[in-house]
Amino acid sequence: MMGGGGGGGMQQLQQEIEQLEAEMEAIDEEVERLQEKKSDIDDAIEAIDVLESGSTVQVPVGGDAYVRATVDDIDEVVVSLGGGYAAERDQDGAVDTLEAKKETLDGHIEGLQDDKAEVEGEMSELEQQAQQMQQQQMQQMMQQQEEQQSDE
Repeated sequence: MMGGGGGGGMQQLQQEIEQLEAEMEAIDEEVERLQEKKSDIDDAIEAIDVLESGSTVQVPVGGDAYVRATVDDIDEVVVSLGGGYAAERDQDGAVDTLEAKKETLDGHIEGLQDDKAEVEGEMSELEQQAQQMQQQQMQQMMQQQEEQQSDE
């Protein structure tokens, strides 16, 4: 795309397109973050499903350090409910709670993808406008050149 030369209209279009591109990038990053959360939940569900009372696990204590611990009772799984709240659930209840969180994340991801499709549509329209402006500018330049040549 041409910058300048086309007056303020072309420059404004270019800025709007760049803004929409940044918006799409932000949406992609948020979707990626939510996908990672879903993956973490899948890992937790898998761990809860295979663990039994008496299993030995490695528990993170921060700073990439872990301690070995024995699961005393798998029917006492503490699950975050969000907003700083957590609840104790049995094994199946914990999995159900985590599955519900995944569904919520899926809803957020779907909404973001709808937003992205909207932004893509807007971008496509602006790019078409920019192309039309460029073509008009080219035609005007050609007409001016023809007029100059016919004046000589």
